Amino acid sequence: MSKFNHSNKSIKYWVDGFIGLISFSTILPLNIHTSIKEMASYIWLWPIIGAGIGIIVGAFGFLVIDLIHMPQLIAAALIYSFSIWFTGFHHLDGLIDFGDGMMVHGTVEKKIEVMRDKRIGTGGMAYLLIVGLITFASIASIPLGLIFYIIIISEIAAKMGIVSCATFSKAYPNGTGKYFINAMNMKTLIISYILTSSIGFLIFNILGIIGITIGILSGTLVALIAKKNFKWATGDILGTSNEVSKMLTILILVVLANHLNFISF
Repeated sequence: MSKFNHSNKSIKYWVDGFIGLISFSTILPLNIHTSIKEMASYIWLWPIIGAGIGIIVGAFGFLVIDLIHMPQLIAAALIYSFSIWFTGFHHLDGLIDFGDGMMVHGTVEKKIEVMRDKRIGTGGMAYLLIVGLITFASIASIPLGLIFYIIIISEIAAKMGIVSCATFSKAYPNGTGKYFINAMNMKTLIISYILTSSIGFLIFNILGIIGITIGILSGTLVALIAKKNFKWATGDILGTSNEVSKMLTILILVVLANHLNFISF
């Protein structure tokens, strides 16, 4: 095979993998046929996809609050609903499974078995309720004029949560989550952090960097909790890191923005 053909094959592999990850992360009908393993190779770029998701969700938030002038409580419900719908409920499903697993007493194997079960238990519903309510209330508390910026940062931070969780986790031998976890290391985490922090600063100044950092810390926290309770990490745990990172990022940025009276930058 010539260098030219090899180069074309490499470019196609990269494009298919990256676009496949976009398709996996959203409901967009991109019609790209690729494997989880190919997509996982670009997990360190997932926060960039998060930025795109954030722009779309943030624009929706700007529409309902700043243009249509809906009451912020109703707008928050619409924004949060649009966010989880647009991302295909994937990560929310992981959070529910994680909650079920956390409720189990017994061996690690039993906990993982329950977490991977298709049925929904009390633990899953409780975790969904806790994370959903805090996220919804935090969105409803975003200072007027900042909805677009905080939503973008929160979606980037959510994906940074996945990236950091994968970095500090040990992959469960079975399941698709192992490809994402095995693809991450400290070098790619640092590269991803530098890249997304730069974007965060351009979008929301120092608060943007703080938001990205919250995402990393949140994902690391989920990884530590998972390691203590399950020993290994699965795709459900990565999904949980997305939802927890998003929740904590919006919550803390709202607190900081209100405390600092952050109106313009």
